[in-house]
Amino acid sequence: MRFPAVCPHCQREVQVEFADSAVHDVTCPQCSTRFCVFVRKQKFEVLFDLGTRALMDGYAREAVASFAAALERFFEFYVRSFALERAALAGQTDFDGAAGILESTWRHVSSQSERQVGMMALAYLLREGREPDFLTAKALGADFRNRVIHRGYLPRREEVDAYAARVFALIDRLLGELGTGAAHAELAQERQFAAHLAALPDGVTAVFEEHPGMFRARRFAGASPLGTKNLPGQPARAALPAKAAAPMNDAQAFQKALKERGPLLKGLRK
Repeated sequence: MRFPAVCPHCQREVQVEFADSAVHDVTCPQCSTRFCVFVRKQKFEVLFDLGTRALMDGYAREAVASFAAALERFFEFYVRSFALERAALAGQTDFDGAAGILESTWRHVSSQSERQVGMMALAYLLREGREPDFLTAKALGADFRNRVIHRGYLPRREEVDAYAARVFALIDRLLGELGTGAAHAELAQERQFAAHLAALPDGVTAVFEEHPGMFRARRFAGASPLGTKNLPGQPARAALPAKAAAPMNDAQAFQKALKERGPLLKGLRK
């Protein structure tokens, strides 16, 4: 899957293929300028957005695979955030050292999804002090996922919608609970970017991009409600109390997010 970038020299659009590292070394096909695009987006966000785009385009099985991978990578993101947060709270000031130990530890489970789920369960218990009730096979939609990915089941659109809503709601909930703890994993990505940036040859322009998406728009949106600003010269007005909205179920929450943020993903191309 590719995303559009703008050449910093000729200002023409360039299609760039997503890289696993979120670091993209590009040569403009129009003017041959070399530049490097750093995408500030976690892997689980990219995967969920790719699944959403596949769903919008009618590729049901591909969407399920991307949603399932997004959930697995979010569990990794949660574990990394927790481990680095815990190291910081314990007074460890060597961030790179803590990140290195975490990386070498993760290698022991990197190819075993069941062990990764076990690490997620323990991280959640230690951080939140309660059972991770979302790790049951039913809550994760494991049977549906396995039928599609491993047994070649061809899902109906409504089944994929329901699975996407389940995964979206779970990640959204856990991101809310993680709160500022997510900043530790974000910092790890920034330090990886800094290392690549320092090694760039002279004459290569660095471009940092913040792509919108199904989660990022919510995570970094401002808290101020729209429509409450005063025009110049007008006296300040007290904001009207917001009317309490009825709580949405998982399907409604996903469809609302899809309506609001789905158009932001139309720039993604196969």
